[in-house]
Amino acid sequence: MVAARIAGIDFDLTPSEVEERLVRVDPEPIRDHYAVVAGRRYPVKQVMGAVTGLDRADFTTHQARAVLRRLGFGVYRRSSASVTPEPAAPGPKGGAEAALLGPYMGRWVAQVPGEILFDAESPQAVLAWLRRHNLRARVWRVPATPAEAGSSLSAP
Repeated sequence: MVAARIAGIDFDLTPSEVEERLVRVDPEPIRDHYAVVAGRRYPVKQVMGAVTGLDRADFTTHQARAVLRRLGFGVYRRSSASVTPEPAAPGPKGGAEAALLGPYMGRWVAQVPGEILFDAESPQAVLAWLRRHNLRARVWRVPATPAEAGSSLSAP
């Protein structure tokens, strides 16, 4: 449990509470700062607003990042995440593409170069999210297995 004071109000938060509150919340588009919660990327202020019920104007991005980091969630900047890592493995982009897509196996995604914007169980849900946020992206289903992708390689 993490004790945090946000906008003059004391909160006792747990990682499982954060995950439970976001289970049915679609992530909004990420501008710069985001946290990974239950495998999905959310803007940090969206997470804190959903968890605390506070208006997002009542706290800073820095406060939200600090609390989420203390709770054990990965907190990142989009600008630094878009840097292409050094090739570490064989395959497209030195394995970076496979690493990016791994968490989305079997799911429909909205993708722009080097980034997954949103994922869902159906293409309709992805397209609805893109329309709601006035965004354009490539929509496709990430193969669930290497065999489905047409590869003779076995999964690690």
